[in-house]
Amino acid sequence: MSRFPLAFVLCLLWGVATASEPRARDLGVPFDGTPGPLDAITDVAGVTVGQVTLIQDLPNGHKVRTGVTAILPRGHDTYDIPVFGAWFALNGNGEMTGTAWLQESGQLEGPVMLTNTHSVGVVRDAVIAERVRAGGADSSGYWWSLPVVAETWDGELNDINGFHVHAADAARALHEAKGGPVAEGNVGGGTGMICHEFKCGIGTSSRRVSIDGHDYTIGALVQANYGLRDSLRIAGVPVGQYQRNDRIYSDTNPHAADTGSIIIVVATDAPLRPDQLKRIAKRAGMGLARMGSYAGNGSGDIFLAFSTANAQALHDKPVQQMSFIGNDHIDPLFEATAQAAEESIVNAMIAARDMQGDDGHYARAISHPALIKLLKRFKRYQPPH
Repeated sequence: MSRFPLAFVLCLLWGVATASEPRARDLGVPFDGTPGPLDAITDVAGVTVGQVTLIQDLPNGHKVRTGVTAILPRGHDTYDIPVFGAWFALNGNGEMTGTAWLQESGQLEGPVMLTNTHSVGVVRDAVIAERVRAGGADSSGYWWSLPVVAETWDGELNDINGFHVHAADAARALHEAKGGPVAEGNVGGGTGMICHEFKCGIGTSSRRVSIDGHDYTIGALVQANYGLRDSLRIAGVPVGQYQRNDRIYSDTNPHAADTGSIIIVVATDAPLRPDQLKRIAKRAGMGLARMGSYAGNGSGDIFLAFSTANAQALHDKPVQQMSFIGNDHIDPLFEATAQAAEESIVNAMIAARDMQGDDGHYARAISHPALIKLLKRFKRYQPPH
């Protein structure tokens, strides 16, 4: 099958979200903590995000609803200077490549890529190819690379066995990664994702904290594709229990099970050791729990955290020195991680739009007016600034 035109891939058909979509705070959803200026993972200086969204209705009746999201911890310097990092699986029914070496070395070498379950291999290979093209290999002339690529399943809406993500899509996500606002909802790797039986996808948020007079930023980005309707809670409100009975959502699957997944990537400029970053990664699960998730048996709930600090300690020298926050002072970062993860998931739901997908499947986005009504009913509505 020939590749479809780039303009058609990027066309803003219904169901495609952009960085201008409303966010949770715009609807009056209250959150704890102080966000950064963009309320996005890109509030962490140097972090860039690139996304390629693939949407097409094929002549054979199948529908493409997928994509790639790239997170570069140090922007253009990501291939040259690693970051300290760690990962954690709350429930491991999913995939994140490169984690054995991440665990062993405590270093994340290269970008973090998000895509659909059956495209992990092609995206991984594409990252290696891009690194080779970038040059700068060692004296042997070869790069040794174990890219980090994570996935969630979009097979309800996307023709996942059609293998529509190609190496060029991953390369483009890397090349077009930038700072600034991040598009959310039906974009990139989140294009065909569903969470709590609502249309979902990519979401992001950030928090600013002060520790002993030093200011730090925590940013999170999620690819959300998990959970059941009944358990959904937003700002403490049992939204899922009320909206399940709404006629708008009468097409909800009564036999649904928690067999989806979520990837949460946490970035910070706070100086932290790899073991401390593992503790940060674990706290992303606290934000997930606030949403009502219980990390079901069939769900892949995998988190990664990295720090952009201590760049000088990550050059190839015999003896290195680094700074780090003492364990007795780290709690504000734990709290900020849970807050940013929670808001990122809600942002993914709010930005998402209804989407018709493969095999007649249809995913409805959460109703903004209905959510606002519930927030007011439970006295949790916070008028937007």
